[in-house]
Amino acid sequence: MPLVGHPVRRPGRPGLLQRTYLPSILKGMWITLRHMFRPKVTMRYPEETWRVPENYRGLPALVRDDGGRVKCVACFLCEYVCPPKAIHIEAQEIDTGVEKGPRVFDINMLRCIMCGYCEEVCPEQAIFLTREYSTVGVSRKEMIYDKEKLLSMGGIRPDPIKKWSRLTGAGASASGTRGAERDASR
Repeated sequence: MPLVGHPVRRPGRPGLLQRTYLPSILKGMWITLRHMFRPKVTMRYPEETWRVPENYRGLPALVRDDGGRVKCVACFLCEYVCPPKAIHIEAQEIDTGVEKGPRVFDINMLRCIMCGYCEEVCPEQAIFLTREYSTVGVSRKEMIYDKEKLLSMGGIRPDPIKKWSRLTGAGASASGTRGAERDASR
């Protein structure tokens, strides 16, 4: 059977100059000298900070609704979907008697990879990724953000779901008029 293909050309033995690595050393020194005389791009952090893009995913934070209530209902979806298992939640019954809420909501920022899965899976829009990118702590314990710290980072966001309207009576009049209109159209 005849051979198919072409023979591979192997490089010859390196010469004396190549064996001393002198050309590689000179090339590296030339690149270094070229960069020494270029303008510097160093930023004076923290006096100067980066301008982050609009779609930047930073640290996660919990938010409150317009009434100051925690929007999280402790459904455990964010804890379940978190790839590095950085979220820990313990639930409790809240004062409405209808839903539950988080008694403990901790995020280990040393583990968090800011992937955004928790934000995507949240049915109540209670957790958001902020534009904050610097985390500082002198111990591991300081890098575990508790519920109060997460709520202070998140602030208040308007609630498009309005899940509390039927309990507070704000949505009762609106739903009553809609029902009356529906009955009148029949």
